[in-house]
Parts: sequence; C-alpha cells; structure tokens
Amino acid sequence: MASRHLSRSIVLQSLYECDFYGQPAQVGKKPDLKNIVERNIKDFGPGLEELDFIWQLIHGIEKHLVELNTIIEKAAPEWPLEQITIVDRNVLRLGLFELLYGNKDEVPPKVAINEAIELAKNFSGESSGKFVNGVLGTVFRELDRSDSEESSDSMKSNQ
Repeated sequence: MASRHLSRSIVLQSLYECDFYGQPAQVGKKPDLKNIVERNIKDFGPGLEELDFIWQLIHGIEKHLVELNTIIEKAAPEWPLEQITIVDRNVLRLGLFELLYGNKDEVPPKVAINEAIELAKNFSGESSGKFVNGVLGTVFRELDRSDSEESSDSMKSNQ
C-alpha cells in the first residue's frame, strides 16, 4: 500500500473513531483526536515515514470542519449530515479538504477524488464509492466553473 494511501486510511480511521465516540448521545468526555491518531499510527503504520502528511490532514480537517460540513450539506442536500454514515461523512471531509485546501501540485484534484472513492469502497461499500464520487464531483465541477469564470473575468479586465 502506498505511503499516502496508508496515511489517508489512518486519518480516516482516526476521524471515524473520534466522530463515533464524540457523538452527543455518548456518555463521557470527548475523545482526544491526537491520542487516537498516535495510537493508529503505531497500530496500522509502523515504519511509516511520511507522518507530516497525516498531521497536515488532521489539523486541516479540524481547522476547516465547519466549512467542510457546510459544503457537504450543500452538495448533498437530500442527505442531512447526521444521516450520512460516519465512514462516508469522514471520507467526504478528507476528500473535500484535499480538494479545496490541499497542495494541488502534490495531490491534483482528480487524485484526491479517486483516493476518497477508494477509501469509501474499502471501508464502507460500493454504493458509498458512488455517493462520495457524486458529492466530490459536484464540488469539483463548481470549483472548475468558478476558476473558468475568474479566468474569463481577468482576461476581460486585461483587455
């Protein structure tokens, strides 16, 4: 398994656990994501060298969580966030973070989408892959449309 794919898997598993145990219906304190990630690195990624990528994803998703959730709700209006399975919800957060805030030179948008689809298929199911593809594809098309409009506007203003 490629290093970055394994890193994404560890991030997904960590987000899943934190989301699962952090639900309001659960009794007790909110789980510590940092400790969960460190344990999952030890358990699932011994010898993994690219730990910075894991932490970049974790911190970025934490920082932009509200925005990511809002985008999911807009891109999949027929699926309220709490009704999306925990795995799919976190795959979408991860994919959207890479799509919107990631380094496009390191991870092109289509790679971010494909990686999210693979995670959904591996950890959730075939229909989840289609769902994730639909949501991320919608966001990607909107971004592409916005970029095209900005390029067109900037060309007009330069004339």
